[in-house]
Amino acid sequence: MMYRVGSIALLAVAFALLCGGATVAIAQQQQQREEHQRGGAAPHAAAPHPAARPPAQAAAAPRGERYPGPQRYKGVAAPQGWNTRPQTFNRSAYQHNFQAPRNFRIGPYRPPAGWVARRWAYGQILPRAFWAPQYIIADYWLFGLEIPPIGYEWVRYGADALLVNTTTGQILQVEYGLFA
Repeated sequence: MMYRVGSIALLAVAFALLCGGATVAIAQQQQQREEHQRGGAAPHAAAPHPAARPPAQAAAAPRGERYPGPQRYKGVAAPQGWNTRPQTFNRSAYQHNFQAPRNFRIGPYRPPAGWVARRWAYGQILPRAFWAPQYIIADYWLFGLEIPPIGYEWVRYGADALLVNTTTGQILQVEYGLFA
């Protein structure tokens, strides 16, 4: 009987030590995280070797640090004079069908309902449904397109960019394959 009471007491003491050790280790990890968030040492700097950790901690999944985002990044800004559109211009300088030197991947193109795809060229009249506000390329400078003259807008038509007269729909210039 004495043997049994002694072994139970020994097991209880061992269990208390294990739980106390785990509690101390968890408290140390919490303190290291708080120091890291305040700008102190990194939590992994003082972490014990995985073999030295208790089994319950060794199985825990590693967590990444919180990413604060890019530093000193101001984003893409419109170039100076992006909306200073020429009032007079030489039409013959624009009347070209170009193959784009590079292409850009942007969202999918959804044509107006009931229309079939075709290849447009300068001088043709683009139907009004294709130069509705959802097709206008307002940030044309991001794609290397010229500043449109007053009364013209760049419009996306599938993979192409068309410079269109917003009164008549006449196409002044085309860049084929600008969008992938």
